[in-house]
Amino acid sequence: MSATATVCHDLTGLILAGGRATRLGGRDKGLIEVGGHALVDYAIAVLRQFTPRILISANRHRADYARRGWPVLADALVDYPGPLAGILTALEQLETERLLVMPCDTPLASPALFDRLVAAQDSQGGIACLARDSGRLQPTFCLLKREVAPSLRRFLDAGERKTQTWLQSLTPVIVDCSDHPDWFANVNTPEDLRRIEAML
Repeated sequence: MSATATVCHDLTGLILAGGRATRLGGRDKGLIEVGGHALVDYAIAVLRQFTPRILISANRHRADYARRGWPVLADALVDYPGPLAGILTALEQLETERLLVMPCDTPLASPALFDRLVAAQDSQGGIACLARDSGRLQPTFCLLKREVAPSLRRFLDAGERKTQTWLQSLTPVIVDCSDHPDWFANVNTPEDLRRIEAML
């Protein structure tokens, strides 16, 4: 655990593992093994250091994800509409005030990143916090208050799908993480897989 990581009981962690992973030949990304462990297991391990509540957003191989011992949520919307569908499902079932979101394919993510998001929201307020790496927003690393669920429902019902567009409509607090670009290293291609495996 990071020396600064603090366990938070007022939020739930959400792992996004519901996509199609077309650039990886349609393999279920969260179940791909890197360094001897499935990608989703890295996400679970880092979130467990930060919160005792975890949800997994998955639309395929749900039994495989469920074996990890955490609730698995399928999108309420059909045809893989993207990360926002998984976030909406989680928000509408949330039992805590806040939802901490991360993707399943970033095995180098750190609890220190989550510390920064929570500290920013606690100090600056707002209904959403969003990580940024060297000027590039990282919309699937965000901290949301439960009250944003109706806004997201309206956005998706209107046929919109872009995560960053919706998040920016919330006027989020932007949290600078440019000093740790490794936290956001993710697996989208076979080349990414080999590169990250070498980093572990």
